[in-house]
Amino acid sequence: MDDLDVSAKCQASHPTRGSVGNRQLCADIVPEQRALTTLNGTFATDDNNCAVQAYERHFHDSLERLHGEQRYRVFADIERISGRFPAAKWRRSDGTVTEITVWCSNDYLGMGQHPEVVSALTATAHRCGAGAGGTRNIAGNSSPLVDLEGELADLHGKEASLVFTSGYVSNQASISTIGKLIPECVVLSDAFNHNSIIEGVRQSGCEKRIFRHNDLGHLEALLREAGDRPKLVVFESVYSMDGDVAPIGGICDLADRYGAMTYLDEVHAVGLYGAHGGGISERDGVMHRVTVIEGTLAKGFGCIGGYISASRSVCDAVRSFAPGFIFTTALPPPIAAAARASVRYLKHSSAEREAHQRQAAATKRALLAAGLPVLPTETHIVPVIVGDAELCKAAADRLLERHAIYIQPINYPTVPRGTERLRITPSPYHGDAHIAELTAALAETWDTLSLA
Repeated sequence: MDDLDVSAKCQASHPTRGSVGNRQLCADIVPEQRALTTLNGTFATDDNNCAVQAYERHFHDSLERLHGEQRYRVFADIERISGRFPAAKWRRSDGTVTEITVWCSNDYLGMGQHPEVVSALTATAHRCGAGAGGTRNIAGNSSPLVDLEGELADLHGKEASLVFTSGYVSNQASISTIGKLIPECVVLSDAFNHNSIIEGVRQSGCEKRIFRHNDLGHLEALLREAGDRPKLVVFESVYSMDGDVAPIGGICDLADRYGAMTYLDEVHAVGLYGAHGGGISERDGVMHRVTVIEGTLAKGFGCIGGYISASRSVCDAVRSFAPGFIFTTALPPPIAAAARASVRYLKHSSAEREAHQRQAAATKRALLAAGLPVLPTETHIVPVIVGDAELCKAAADRLLERHAIYIQPINYPTVPRGTERLRITPSPYHGDAHIAELTAALAETWDTLSLA
């Protein structure tokens, strides 16, 4: 018996589907799916591994459903070019390389290539090495990480900060832990909140109530219904898909009135808004009113990692009880140093923020003048609505292959079905020539694919 054969016992309990030569194949596997059903490089030959083939079929069928719904995600093989952002190299499947312009990066200010940030990373790597060496509890509590937390606490005017390995983890770990530590807590969550917030609320085990997006009246009604129970209101400042902004001051007013804590996700705003890059809450003068501010080091600051800033007791409680903090390796010292350099720089330089807003506004004007369906926003995010998953991917493919412009298509479940879009994120480094090229490429794509 070789690796394609099916044992007699397996044939008795499983139907067969076709054959190769005179060899019967289990119904759970056909020749063209061999790559999906290998085990240690060969197909299983014993009875137990018929079950393995059946399990693999579940994964295959799930992927086929994604393909059928035009929601299967393909990652472009991109290599950014330091010092030349937004230029990058796109490596095709055949190995050829084309230079492209990236229009969908969340490195909003291009700080990932800033000389001071890169210098801090490389110098610290030479001094400390590449890795953290362990969790914060076990050898991973490096001086650059402690210094970064102090820098972030100062940025937000809070007593303390706590750094995590990503913005997703900081939300998931912090919200779930805060909720668990407050008996009978009710969490009130905006309907458009990010998946990391949704998971944090779910894992908290708290009763949750969803208020309509940015609807202060609905939020107040839910707060009133919750009565004297402890309450946590969780929301974002800038919503990343539509680019709209929360009424932070109004939410804080309601929280004060009904005795609720507030948890504000500023991931798409830190570095970009406020006199020192503290986010929309700093810009609006309400940063001191928010109980917990959560942010990322991976977008406006151009590095990687997430954090919360709050009172010393809140940060210490999360540090002491959150599994997502306790049981994972710490952020490496070079990354912590790079992130701190970025935060420090943007505290004192507004040139990048001003150029960012200027080029985002110029991009919106150009696309609207060309008759493209731009969703109106008050922020740096420029959504161009397609409204169909298959056409959205086709538009993105055409832009990349014909015009050397990379914009990743955004489909369900990131956005609701029927609102599929191209999410464009101008940076200070997208010049007027880039904007003109983008506008012409989008107009040609819309015309060719009959998207208008």
